[in-house]
Amino acid sequence: MTAAAVSGGAHRRFVAPLRDAVDARVFAHPLFAGLAGFEDLLHGPCWLDVAALDARLQLPALRLVEQDAALLADGLHYEQRIAAGRLATRARNWHDLFNALVWARYPHIKRALNTRQCLHIDTHGKGARNRAQAALTQFDESGVVVCVQDERILAAWDQHAWRTVFDEGGWQDGAVSVAAVFGHALMEQALVPGHRLVGKCLVVRGGKGADVLGQVATAINAGAVLSDPLQLRPLPLLGIPGWSDAATAVPMDDERYYRPLREGRCYPPPL
Repeated sequence: MTAAAVSGGAHRRFVAPLRDAVDARVFAHPLFAGLAGFEDLLHGPCWLDVAALDARLQLPALRLVEQDAALLADGLHYEQRIAAGRLATRARNWHDLFNALVWARYPHIKRALNTRQCLHIDTHGKGARNRAQAALTQFDESGVVVCVQDERILAAWDQHAWRTVFDEGGWQDGAVSVAAVFGHALMEQALVPGHRLVGKCLVVRGGKGADVLGQVATAINAGAVLSDPLQLRPLPLLGIPGWSDAATAVPMDDERYYRPLREGRCYPPPL
């Protein structure tokens, strides 16, 4: 899959920096908190080859295989190949490394996404792509799971009232919290400090920890969410307290990043 940059909701091709050009301090950012335990794969100038990465991660019922012409000659869709137990992985590639790490960290959500994608492929064919498939892919690439305790903040978010969401949202006391940064494209884009990242969010009312992530996986499996990309709530991640500094902060009146609500846009109830 090709990474698409996420900047204020606009998608364009994104080229990640070379491995030896990445400042290792970037991995201390809260966006990478879910990858704790994989520091050996992130730091340093050298890549593991795909076979060594597969041996290191030992994903349940899934083997990392190098994406090359011989692999692609099987004629399978990328998602069908995963269902058959093989994850096509490009060597020396940040996007695919982060994808593999998300599989290791959140396998139930990844498997649920793959199951739904395969159902749509079986129904519509490999060449078609419906709104649900677009939503599943967008969450896979740019997804964030957010817990919200306060209905007032949820209402402000639904109106894109960003000052209320970030200044009064209760991020410090847990009234609003990021349960997981799921999107591997977001991680790739975060390698460039100050990149204007926007998460595409599934929201859970209350809850915490593994229970929330299990709830998300169950909802995806059941087809209760992600039937249309417009259901995903955008979240300008640099607005979260502690996620930017004086050098990378974006002024709240910058509507290219903190986008106003489009007429007619509305969001589904949280899980």
